[in-house]
Amino acid sequence: MKSIFLCAINNLRSGSCSEDCKFCTQSIRYKAKIQRYRFKNESSVIKEAQVAQKNGALGYCLVTDGKGLDDITTEYIAKLARALKQKLPQLHLIACNGTATAEQLRYLKANGISSYNHNLETSKEYYPSICTTHSWEERYKSCEAVKMEGLALCSGGIFGMGESRDDQKSLLKALYSLKPESIPLNFYIPNPALPITQRTINQKEALDIIKETKKLFDKLPLLMVAGGREALFKGEEKLMFEAGANAIVIGNYLTTKGQTPYSDRQMLKSLGYKIAMSCYDT
Repeated sequence: MKSIFLCAINNLRSGSCSEDCKFCTQSIRYKAKIQRYRFKNESSVIKEAQVAQKNGALGYCLVTDGKGLDDITTEYIAKLARALKQKLPQLHLIACNGTATAEQLRYLKANGISSYNHNLETSKEYYPSICTTHSWEERYKSCEAVKMEGLALCSGGIFGMGESRDDQKSLLKALYSLKPESIPLNFYIPNPALPITQRTINQKEALDIIKETKKLFDKLPLLMVAGGREALFKGEEKLMFEAGANAIVIGNYLTTKGQTPYSDRQMLKSLGYKIAMSCYDT
């Protein structure tokens, strides 16, 4: 019986990013109608993590908005990681805090972070069309630093932002060069406030990307369908698992509602899948 790895996201700081990524409601430039707040307190994060673990999540992703880590954010994530590992030692902690230096990553690893998530988002060629305030190369270098410091790398992208088929292949080629341990495939979620007005990918094309990624990364531990899953696969989730996916995000995303964890657990049960009990049980 196939096992499916469950991951949950905690949006720890929201809506204050000054970057101009055209796909992201976290940017202050687009004035999206989202919740905006500074750092969540530790007790709230621990309670939310306990709920996620009860719902079957093995991976727990600590996300902050903004271009990258600074001293304050690095210490905040490290402190949370120490507290979470003490209370919930079985959780696989993932940090997702933008661009990062080797020194910052080393410090997070020493304090309990096991993986670092930093998506390339799209191809090197298309990236200037969706972001002008930082470069694709900065993202790639941060991913290299993750590998260099011995953290598991979680890196993927967003499909359906107007990119070409060649861009999609270029992104997968770049990811292949990084050899990530986990690849999250996101499918663009339109928002009225964002410059990218529509999703330019359908279910068949999304399935082709899952299959292509699975073929290219034959021994990849985790191939995750993340943002946009409900829009393209609701009621037809079996298609994405048959195409090669073995991981999903449960609960809400950063600024977008997801399905309830209960609904996802029932969905997996109805399809004959079990929930993975370890990071290597997929």
